[in-house]
Amino acid sequence: MTLKDLLRDAFRTGITMKGVDGVLEAAGGVLLWFVKPSALSHALRILSFHELSRDPNDFVGIHLLHISERVARSDPTFASIYLLWHGLAKAGLSVALWLNKMWSYPLAIAAFSVFAAYQTYRFSHTHSIALIILTFFDVGIIWLIWKEYRVEGAAKSGETKG
Repeated sequence: MTLKDLLRDAFRTGITMKGVDGVLEAAGGVLLWFVKPSALSHALRILSFHELSRDPNDFVGIHLLHISERVARSDPTFASIYLLWHGLAKAGLSVALWLNKMWSYPLAIAAFSVFAAYQTYRFSHTHSIALIILTFFDVGIIWLIWKEYRVEGAAKSGETKG
């Protein structure tokens, strides 16, 4: 397997992951629109109780409990609209990239860069390690999109010359 093949496989895997994540985010946005924060918070507390009853220091359980507390006192309107918009943008761009639409490459780079910048901003307030990991993943995807855009752009210009 050549480096070019490896990069293309990484690109396709990355945009597939972005697309699936986008669909899940959009579904979460719709769910958040229709489910009361108190009901969602209660469900998260039940899940965290199960985890914490087995291990009081369980990483997942502790984070579920913290999320349930934040959800209980949050306004779901912004979160649901943000998740829906963000998810649909990621899913739509991922599909366009899979279909090799040349306009989608610079648009995806710009959109994912804005998302990464917002995540960095949020990190400055939350100090969430997950946000940093997600941002590094996004930067990697942006780089792969850029590399693929250069390859596809060269192939398209070669087609028009020939």
